[in-house]
Amino acid sequence: MHVPDGFIDAPISAATGVVAAAAVAVSLRGARRELDERTAPLAGLVAAFIFAVQMLNFPVAAGTSGHLLGGALAAILVGPYTGVLCVSVVLLMQGILFADGGLTALGVNITDMAVVTTVVAYAVFRALVKVLPRRRGSITAASFVAAVLSVPAAAVAFTLIYAVGGTTDVSIGKVATAMVGVHVLIGIGEAAITALTVGAVVAVRPDLVYGARGLQQKLKLRVGGELVDVPDTAPVAAARSHRKVWITGLVASLVLAGFVSFYASASPDGLEKVAADKGIDARTEEHASADSPLADYGVKDVENARLSGGLAGVIGVGVTVVAGTGVFWAVRRRRTADVSPASTSGV
Repeated sequence: MHVPDGFIDAPISAATGVVAAAAVAVSLRGARRELDERTAPLAGLVAAFIFAVQMLNFPVAAGTSGHLLGGALAAILVGPYTGVLCVSVVLLMQGILFADGGLTALGVNITDMAVVTTVVAYAVFRALVKVLPRRRGSITAASFVAAVLSVPAAAVAFTLIYAVGGTTDVSIGKVATAMVGVHVLIGIGEAAITALTVGAVVAVRPDLVYGARGLQQKLKLRVGGELVDVPDTAPVAAARSHRKVWITGLVASLVLAGFVSFYASASPDGLEKVAADKGIDARTEEHASADSPLADYGVKDVENARLSGGLAGVIGVGVTVVAGTGVFWAVRRRRTADVSPASTSGV
């Protein structure tokens, strides 16, 4: 659902840019409460994993494909504020390095693919977790439903943005019907990927999943006829290094982007298909980064298509994990500074 330059006019592109900037600013502040010394590097990994999986277009209908948006996955794994930042980092890397998603449309894409998907998915997820039994299977089930609903919600958001700022005269009713219809199907693929990933992490390290916090109840001992909480001085889960999870996630991301992506569907994704069918793309502009050495997810001057795409994917994962980890470590350090003894000496 990467919106290119030319789909949305300048005033609305600027307005969504302001919305996106405000959302990122709020998320930077909110992420301070979500990130700690364990989750900061994992948040960078989540961004890289989303980048890798977005390269894996899967068929959803005749001549149409879809790919992960990632808002639900990021929100559940690392928190809603950090999730907005994860997807925003991915969109920024894709727009600048790979000419995927217009630069003037970056505000539209962040608002639609990062903010809307994350907010809708996490709201649905939290509502379901409150009513479902407190067990790991409930986290996976809630993740599936949240992801399913987040994708058509993004399709509706794009339709509304296009209704007020579209550059072509196309029936909004037809656009809405086509967009929601195809993205409901894409949402099923999104949900499957999200549920499988969340379920896998919850199975081995539930303490690292933001959405699973509070899932495990404190152990209790009977003392003098009364139940008391067992002192939580050195929880086993926290003591285990998260290094294996990080390495496993990074290797998986590199394999997906560097090898599996070659076998992804070549059909246009949902937005591209609707745009071509309905004439939305009549005023599409050439991407400002069209001459990038990595444009269209290939390395310039590398003739072999498999090698070119694989190298581009590996480079993308590397750049995204470095950029994401840098952002999240900076946010975490800011949090540490905010709660340092010097900052509380007057309290």
